Formats: sequence, structure tokens, C-alpha cells
Amino acid sequence: MSRLLVVQNHRGGGPGRFGDWLVADGVSLDVVRAYAGEPLPRRTEHDGVLVLGGGYLPDDDARVPWLAPTRALVAGAVERGDPVFGICLGGQLLARVAGGTVRGEHGEPEFGSTPLTLRGEAGADPLFAGLPERVTAVEHHVDAVTALPPGATWLASSERCPYQAFRVGERAWGVQFHPEAGADRVRGWDADRLRARGFDPAELLRRAELDEPAAEAVWRKVARRFAAVVRAGAAGHESRGARAVSP
Repeated sequence: MSRLLVVQNHRGGGPGRFGDWLVADGVSLDVVRAYAGEPLPRRTEHDGVLVLGGGYLPDDDARVPWLAPTRALVAGAVERGDPVFGICLGGQLLARVAGGTVRGEHGEPEFGSTPLTLRGEAGADPLFAGLPERVTAVEHHVDAVTALPPGATWLASSERCPYQAFRVGERAWGVQFHPEAGADRVRGWDADRLRARGFDPAELLRRAELDEPAAEAVWRKVARRFAAVVRAGAAGHESRGARAVSP
């Protein structure tokens, strides 16, 4: 079975349904709970890397000691052409590693189920091709990518945050939204914090529940496609390894 290294950056931010979908499609997850002090490998022998969200900037090293090794892992994976998928903080970290910029408390915050618009470039993307032009996904962020890395492919935007999805090279994706989160995640958010940001918790939950069936079908498809990319990379690793040891 193909193996994916998963970096979890806070207690409530596990791989969720996205992880379940990957496992169902033949990818084994090795979750490192970095927030709890579990160490990251210096160099991963996995077939890809998934970096999850968290309430930090991607270079907040003074507060978060594991971000520097996470950046090194992602940079190494991108350099080798291994599959990478970054969610929220993970997507920002990919952008930062590849030469883009990220700013804290930038623009207007996004919370709850949010309409996204796919760009024309998504039509040729291995994960986003053929998806509906307008989709929804759960958002939970105040920081944002403000400039994509040089040469990155811009895939999706929203009204408040232009850089919702992008690809670096052929097999590294970053998204600002949370494909792993459904309405159940929204239900558990801090209501006072939402109100302080100008959001109605009950309305956010209602909207997420209405949007969930269609959104779940879209992100299930993306997870299936990413699993296929990971499995193909694993097959390539095995082929190269067999050639290296053949007489």
C-alpha cells in the first residue's frame, strides 16, 4: 500500500474525511501529531506528504518549532517531484517554500461554507479537471497567500481570497479551504469567536449543512484523484528501486 506522511498541526485538525477517502483508495496514512511533540523525520521515505491546517503563519518558528522541519520536508518533496497536498496552513506553507508570499490577518476573513470559482487553468489539472465551475468548501482563515510562487498554476478563487487553490510543478497542490471538513466541523467552532468576527454561528451551520452533499461529492473526487497520483508515484519509486538493484 502507498504511504502518505501527514503532518497534523493542532489537536482538532486531523485528516478527517479526506484521510478516510485516501485510505479507501489504497493510501496508508502515517500521521505525525506535531502539535503534541511527535518528531518529524529528517527525510521522508513516504510516497507523498499531506500538511494540514493550523492557526499559525508558515514561518512562525518562534512559536512553532516543527514548522522549519515541515518546510524542509515539503521542499524536499517538491524538489523530488513527490506528491504534496497542503490544506490551509499547509497550502500557505507550500506557497512559502516555493517562493510565494503569505500575510497574516490579510483581507477579509472567511468562515464556513464558501463559494469558490474554478479558473480556466483547472480544466487541465489532474485533480480539478472537470469539476463544476462553482463549488463550495468550508473555510476557516484570517491569513492568506498574497502572491503565488513563480510558475505556479492558479486553479481557484473566492470573492474574498483570490488564491484558493494552486499547483506547484506537476504534483504539489495547495488549497486555502478545508476539503476534509464538513458541517460537523462547523458545529464545533467557538461561537463567541465567530460572533466577534461578525459571523452568525447558526447561519454558518445551516449553510454548511445545505451545501454539504454537493461539496462532499466534489472533494471525494479530488481525494480519489490525489490517491491515484500518490499510488502512481509509489509505483515509480518501486520501479526505480528494482532497476537500481538488478544485476
